[in-house]
Amino acid sequence: MKIFVGSKNKDKIKEIKKILHDYEILSLSEFPDAPDVIEDKDTIAGNAKKKAVENAQYTGLLTVADDTGIFVRALDNRPGVYSARYAGDQCSYKDNRDKMLREMSDKEDRYAEFRTVVALADKSGLVAIAEGVVPGEITKEELGNSGFGYDSIFKVATTQKTYAQMSEEEKNKISHRARAFILIKEEIEKYCDK
Repeated sequence: MKIFVGSKNKDKIKEIKKILHDYEILSLSEFPDAPDVIEDKDTIAGNAKKKAVENAQYTGLLTVADDTGIFVRALDNRPGVYSARYAGDQCSYKDNRDKMLREMSDKEDRYAEFRTVVALADKSGLVAIAEGVVPGEITKEELGNSGFGYDSIFKVATTQKTYAQMSEEEKNKISHRARAFILIKEEIEKYCDK
């Protein structure tokens, strides 16, 4: 069965393909003429739903779309929905990490949560939604060499390692995205059984 992933982020698609390995995964790279979905909602759930519904209507395929944010308690839960563009519209992953480390340099409370919301839609509308949350903390420096985004400065509470210190396989078992996609996979299976 074909599942469309409403994303252009190659790193994210790679992770999703590993989780949804039972399905043929298509992405925006196979639909170069697809219109851009403007992520203008004020929550990650709102953005995920909008991307899933609009992409499902365009492709006619069962579609998953997610939005992810890192929510830092000492920063009043910022950057949250703005995590990808925290340091500006054309920023790099490193720009975002550097800004976070600067803003956290004098903070004692380093608690943070990574949250992913995944929406599942077909051409008639929203089918299901799932959320994955991983608690942890912002480190004082970058640790580890793998991953992307904030991976090298987010230490997972249960492992006491940053995502960047984990193997891909280890990260994909426990990450916020994995947790959300494992739940949405159950919804895909229910949908296919109808």
